[in-house]
Amino acid sequence: MSFRFIEEHSDDFPANRLCRVVDVSSRSLRAFRNRPAILKKWSDLTTLAHIREQSRLSLDSYGRPRMTEELKEIGLNVGHRRVGRLMRQNGMSGVRTSKHKVTTDSKHNFNIAPKLLACNFTADLPNQKWAGDISYVWTREGWLYLAVILDLHSRRVIGWAVRNRMKRTWRSGR
Repeated sequence: MSFRFIEEHSDDFPANRLCRVVDVSSRSLRAFRNRPAILKKWSDLTTLAHIREQSRLSLDSYGRPRMTEELKEIGLNVGHRRVGRLMRQNGMSGVRTSKHKVTTDSKHNFNIAPKLLACNFTADLPNQKWAGDISYVWTREGWLYLAVILDLHSRRVIGWAVRNRMKRTWRSGR
């Protein structure tokens, strides 16, 4: 943008003064004038090929910031504005996922289980105390429910199950 401004007004003012006004070096102006447009397009095409490859590897989930990080990790010297421009021009965008799902309904009429452990989560021998929990994991295919049972003596998983919906009976995954 600055170089175009300089080119448009170079008949009225000296190029050195215009470079100082828009805060660019005269050396970069010379590089802009001498660099063929084909090199810029070639550079954009190679960067776009890398963007498409990284997008494929990430299952089209990366947006501009993460895509820029990935390209820098593989050795490309690119800026986030260029990556954003190339992604936008080619109809690419990251997939936004839901960050939070409300999973607790405290206003119910069901029985509440007694707190048998009384916040004492240590055990002297194996298989004395077990603890379990259910966690919700978002994937591209939807929510998955993960149930895990731990032995509080060894702190090891003794059973787990994964399902795409909540069920009353789950078979152990281990």
